[in-house]
Amino acid sequence: MDINPRTAALKALVEALPGVTSIVGMSRGHTPAPQSIRYAVKAKMFVILSLRGVAWMTLKAHPHMIDILQEQYAGVGHRTHLDHRHWISIDLDADAPPEECERLAISAYHLVRAGLTRKQQAELAALEPPPF
Repeated sequence: MDINPRTAALKALVEALPGVTSIVGMSRGHTPAPQSIRYAVKAKMFVILSLRGVAWMTLKAHPHMIDILQEQYAGVGHRTHLDHRHWISIDLDADAPPEECERLAISAYHLVRAGLTRKQQAELAALEPPPF
């Protein structure tokens, strides 16, 4: 299966973050195929990436940033049933630059990670490579 190059880059970036797990969402029908991947850290979801059709990413964001991003980019909006106060969706083929999408994915990870318990945060810190 070929996926959008921007999706592939985001997939690689997110999967490299410490402690990230993924769940592949399958389509229901005659030929089940991967539709999306949900990424979580310590069972707390922070990004969903599409794998087929229109390239999009749904991610957790600071509530004050959502309005700013929607004003700045036409490709930012809401796509899912997730709480619109904390989640946004980005059309990866629209006007949001790849660097901004990568920054937002990493920001979503850190936003969720900051809400974890101290013990969970310590477990994730142990997975990080030592600084140079």
